[in-house]
Amino acid sequence: MSASIYVLNGPNLNRLGTREPSTYGTATLADIERLCRDVGEDLDLDIEFRQSNHEGVLVDWIQEAGDVAQGLVINPAAYTHTSVALHDAIRAAQIPTVEVHLSNVHAREAFRHRSYVSPVALGVICGFGPTGYRLALEALSTVIRP
Repeated sequence: MSASIYVLNGPNLNRLGTREPSTYGTATLADIERLCRDVGEDLDLDIEFRQSNHEGVLVDWIQEAGDVAQGLVINPAAYTHTSVALHDAIRAAQIPTVEVHLSNVHAREAFRHRSYVSPVALGVICGFGPTGYRLALEALSTVIRP
């Protein structure tokens, strides 16, 4: 039976492919979704892939994931560094969560070095571009099916 994994993406990630390609690469969010669905198929994971520019929508989806999914991959984007609400929602969801970032946030501006999500995530993957999503799904698969 397939395990359900939510893959949530935060603000401005809908602009991937054209937004600062020197930082985020040229892959679009649609490319990343295809990657996640292909990996999900290989790992027998049912992928629910979503993106929002709105913090409250992301909170709603995290709550939903907590009710129906076995795991969560989240790229909170800029909300990483500002959102106590995402932190609280992930903590309350009580499902294994992997935080993903396309760029290496620790090699960027100082304000990007702090994450409100990391303390409630099982792990963090950053700096590997879209491959980070693959790594996150593989890691979750091993955690939910030891």
